Amino acid sequence: MAEPWATLGIDLHVEPTGPGLRRGLTDALREAVRSGRLAPGTRLPSSRALAADLGIARNTVADAYADLVAEGWLTARQGSGTRVAEREVVPPTGTAPHPRARARPAYDLRPGSPDLASFPRAEWLKASRRALNAAPHHALDYGDDPRGRPELRTALAGYLSRARGVRADPERIVVCAGFAHGLKLLGTALRACGARTVAVESYGLDVHGRLLTTSGLDIVPLPFDRLGTDPVGPAAADAVLLTPAHQFPMGVPLHRDRRAAVVDWARRTGGLVLEDDYDGEFRYDRQPVGALQGLDPGRVVYLGTASKSLAPGLRLGWMVLPPDLTEQVAEAKGGVDTCGVLDQLTLAEFLTSGAYDRHVRATRLRYRRRRDALVAAVTARAPEARVTGIAAGLHVLLRLPPGTEQSVVQAARWRGLAVHGLTQYRRPGALAEPVDALVVGYGTPPDHAWSGALDALCAVLPG
Repeated sequence: MAEPWATLGIDLHVEPTGPGLRRGLTDALREAVRSGRLAPGTRLPSSRALAADLGIARNTVADAYADLVAEGWLTARQGSGTRVAEREVVPPTGTAPHPRARARPAYDLRPGSPDLASFPRAEWLKASRRALNAAPHHALDYGDDPRGRPELRTALAGYLSRARGVRADPERIVVCAGFAHGLKLLGTALRACGARTVAVESYGLDVHGRLLTTSGLDIVPLPFDRLGTDPVGPAAADAVLLTPAHQFPMGVPLHRDRRAAVVDWARRTGGLVLEDDYDGEFRYDRQPVGALQGLDPGRVVYLGTASKSLAPGLRLGWMVLPPDLTEQVAEAKGGVDTCGVLDQLTLAEFLTSGAYDRHVRATRLRYRRRRDALVAAVTARAPEARVTGIAAGLHVLLRLPPGTEQSVVQAARWRGLAVHGLTQYRRPGALAEPVDALVVGYGTPPDHAWSGALDALCAVLPG
């Protein structure tokens, strides 16, 4: 009959030291408990199992256990085995204290995340089972194609063409671990191709600029005016990074004349447009703005992600690349597929089964209701704040009276409300007039907390 410890499949690492095996084992076990390496309640292996692992006599282990039970370090009960006694663990002198977990805000209206409580767990689990059952055995091996699993690339090509107007070929799709990973790969590939400068929007995420500069590229800001970003890159720019469907964080789409102009710029100069389509599926008041990539697949790199539509924790994104850049990006990825194959196969099944479309439609309706409630509440209770950028996405821009942004952000912090000011997204050297505003994400709170979050927001707004 198998030992219970063997059945549990848990190993115990101890190294008896000092004179005598019994004393050495006793000292090693005592120190493991004292230091906290063996936590209170941990079940130890049977004396027979540990003796076999250490190559010593069973009686030596049994005697060491008995000594530690007598000292109060261990407990032994019939049917429960030998366990570490429940007692306070005092860390050794000089041990760094464990950092305290950050206190979570009472309400979180920071942009960037969807409602994680709405993740379709049951449907995702069904898709995972179907995908795993259908997967060939070799799919679980080291991925030798850095572009990602062909099942996912094929499913993405069909979906992006149908839903976003992307002209996608599975051979030119590279799967990545989210947008930031994709941008890092692109930065590496562009630098290897001789690029030096990337033009970026005057408002955006600092992390994206840092990823490009880490790749050895310089960044320069683009002008922003009443029509939004003016995307025609400076003469020295080799590429332009844009959020054309729904500018982040200002919330406006790229003007139709400027869409054509930036593609013309890329054709004329040989430059590239990097299109961040981070929330293109969530448009509420009119037909979705199609992907810029559809205008010229040879000059526009399309980047998408599951972070807003499903969950950031999946770490799944994708790039649709021009033919002459696909190989360089694949090489930048390291020559192997570094993204989890099971999640890739599951997402492929999720897309082809129609579950993804159903989920997006359901969440689009939920987010639209939240947006409508936010606009109505602010209009009625804080008339000095003006809501803009509401046609799409998971955030709005609340324009505030001049000079009030920092005081509103501070008041929100005192009330346990997490919200970002627009200043946080203004790039150094931005070519845009300063604006006092809040960037309010309405995707993050679960449904049960939404009304409370609205009350907390309206309480800190001027008006």
